Amino acid sequence: MTSTTSAAARPAAGLGALLEAVSAERMQATVHELAGDRYAGRRVGTPGGQAAATWLAERLGELGATTELSGFDVANVRELYATPVLEWSTGGKTQRLEHRRDFVEHLASADLAHPHRAPLAAHSDSDLRGRWILAEPSDWARACERAEAHGAAGVLTARATDAEGWMPKMIAGPPTRQVPVIALRPEVHARLAEALARGPVQVTGSMPLRQTSARGHNVHARFPHPAEGDAGRVRVLLTAHYDGVGDDPGVRLPAAADNASGVAAVLEATRILSALTVPAGPDLTVAFLDAEEAGAWGSAHHAPALPPGTLVINLDGAARLHQAASVEAGGPAHALLTTLDQAARLTGLALRAGAMASDNRRYAAAGLAAIGIGMGMPGYQTPVETPDRVEPDTLVAAARLLVATVGLLAARTPA
Repeated sequence: MTSTTSAAARPAAGLGALLEAVSAERMQATVHELAGDRYAGRRVGTPGGQAAATWLAERLGELGATTELSGFDVANVRELYATPVLEWSTGGKTQRLEHRRDFVEHLASADLAHPHRAPLAAHSDSDLRGRWILAEPSDWARACERAEAHGAAGVLTARATDAEGWMPKMIAGPPTRQVPVIALRPEVHARLAEALARGPVQVTGSMPLRQTSARGHNVHARFPHPAEGDAGRVRVLLTAHYDGVGDDPGVRLPAAADNASGVAAVLEATRILSALTVPAGPDLTVAFLDAEEAGAWGSAHHAPALPPGTLVINLDGAARLHQAASVEAGGPAHALLTTLDQAARLTGLALRAGAMASDNRRYAAAGLAAIGIGMGMPGYQTPVETPDRVEPDTLVAAARLLVATVGLLAARTPA
């Protein structure tokens, strides 16, 4: 994002000292806490998710906020209730594949609780009954239609991995099909196609994947202000989703980057800003949101209840800053974006325009000025998304950007 301003605005009195007060150690402790075993990946509707909400409400209460948990219902959350199995054999040799490395649940899959062994067929074959179908990624939906029509065992397709060879977990997706669907890493898909071209291939697979309903809980906090009731105060809402995709059966997915890192930076910025006493501002509220991973249900529940004119800043990922923070603005956000740009200049942070498909879009759709910020998610939704990969300097940069932006907004509010 290129700035159109010639210089940063004069910061609010004492803003420099507030920026220096940001603590990397405190934020790292928050990340370690939320990524801990007792929260089990913080998936919406789980005891771990509820425990994380309670812990965050307690921390905000310690800062002097009035807090509440706001509940809402969530539908169609995908849940693995056992570890899937996939193996294939040809010429008397069997290869067993590793879940989340070699294959992963396709979110349109029907539930297949127990391993099913059947021959493999190409998508173009005429005889599909009782067989697994090997389909190209671009043609998986049509392959499912043929599988359903001809009584096939299921569909195997391909899905890309991340840069480290993992297949990230997701819990929201397209409508469920009537047959099991399993996604393979492209190299495995290619090997299966080559083996099938040479001769018969047997595939054994299970996909214990079900849809479930859940109860989500947003954590809302509002801070008192000496000028309570002043209609001229700027209303600022800081948000970050605290939920994750949840652990796999027997495997931890700590969700340290997505989004314990964003929560940690917002909590630290809130600690600093709660002491800000610039005349007439800010009217500071915080929302730690649930069910973002299931389709941004928490922000969809919250956005309609906000007063007009609320300025929303959402932080989704603050773990590894690469050259510049990504920023997406929505709704009537021009003035807010200008202030964010000035705050970035003040704190020495580069910004760039980038897609931020997170809770900020729900607030923008409700007609509010909303900005989404992202600063990297190493290990995104995999078992290696651990606290040690969250960089302290990125946490500090994120918290300082939030403090500076709200400080500048407050300083411009008429007394």
